Amino acid sequence: MSKTAILEIDGKKYEFPIFKGSENEEAIDIKKLRDLTGMVTLDPGYKNSGSCTSEITFLDGELGILRYRGYAIEDLAENANFLEVSYLLIFGEKPTAVQLDKFENDIRKHTLVNEEMKSILDGFPKTAHPMGILAAMTSALTSFNPKSVDVENEKDMYCAVCKTMGKFLVIATWTFRKNMGYPMNYYDNTKGYVENFMRLMFEIPTEPYKVNQTVIDALDKLFILHADHEQNCSTSTVRMVGSSHAGLFASISAGVSALWGPLHGGANQAVLEMLEEIHNNGGDTDKYLAKAKDKADPFRLMGFGHRVYKNFDPRAKIIKKAANEVLATLGVEDPILEIARKLEKAALEDEYFKARNLYPNVDFYSGIIYRALGIPTDMFTVMFAIGRLPGWIAQWKEMRENKEPIGRPRQIYTGSPLREFK
Repeated sequence: MSKTAILEIDGKKYEFPIFKGSENEEAIDIKKLRDLTGMVTLDPGYKNSGSCTSEITFLDGELGILRYRGYAIEDLAENANFLEVSYLLIFGEKPTAVQLDKFENDIRKHTLVNEEMKSILDGFPKTAHPMGILAAMTSALTSFNPKSVDVENEKDMYCAVCKTMGKFLVIATWTFRKNMGYPMNYYDNTKGYVENFMRLMFEIPTEPYKVNQTVIDALDKLFILHADHEQNCSTSTVRMVGSSHAGLFASISAGVSALWGPLHGGANQAVLEMLEEIHNNGGDTDKYLAKAKDKADPFRLMGFGHRVYKNFDPRAKIIKKAANEVLATLGVEDPILEIARKLEKAALEDEYFKARNLYPNVDFYSGIIYRALGIPTDMFTVMFAIGRLPGWIAQWKEMRENKEPIGRPRQIYTGSPLREFK
């Protein structure tokens, strides 16, 4: 017999079914709550509300588990590449070698961006934040691709996926080129997806670009680790906007805007800003560790602990190794990165941080890698967006295929009651 939950209001009892997920997560199904009782739930931030069922990502914050479509993040980071994981997230199963090869080639067919997009790019001041440019440019892609996606047509949906994966990478790198005053680069169809990112960013006309395979491998892993993370703020935004049947580009643009916030995708930028603050004030890590322990001090160590993972961030263990490899390969000598190393060592050994599970998270290590590669701090969240793109696409696709209703949260009004107008 299936379990139910009993709610008693003013002596009257109401029975609601309990829904059980494939990993034994349980939820009280309250779809009929308002119809039966006239009441709604109050849950600021939706911290206790499941907005949907999903087959894409499983996350257990208490045990430090992250899986895409049932595959452990550790296995995917070690054995798959970013496009392979993107295919898995979006289409539900790992691609065969033939399918993966076709997927990469089909993405290449859609990497050319309409030249008129450059006019839009030229309209931004050089001081514009890359995330603001990326959100606007992604939305603008709708104008050049006005035909809405038929999600029930497999060929149409597949083409839209390839188009989004191809064009988004290019315009993301253009936000950097714009701020640097460099000419725009174009995708090289003889190179891989992640390798193209590096040359789109850094290749200049006056000299050949040299590939560093350690850097490519580290970025590949980093994009995989960021590819999806269940119903976070930006992903929920993509699903919410898409539930109105807004197009894929418009929904992704909304996700970019949500990711921009410092409480979400801006976390790795906050890590570097903290490290720069410590450096500018003498570089005394012990002083700042003491400030972090002082409850009366507003200072907080950025990049340590996680609002979802209560033990450790499984992604951090993976990317820590890649960060060490990148720093060793590039031989970077940077006082900012030296401060990061000292903070990491102290936090991993200090009983105060260990007792509170305040371990370095993925944002801490990703910020270190981006800094070592010469990527400006205000581009960090763009890097996050590139990695998160396949997750956004997968969530949008699932939401539309499941024919989910338009998102429409309720509220509890606390304003003035009816007043006479005089």
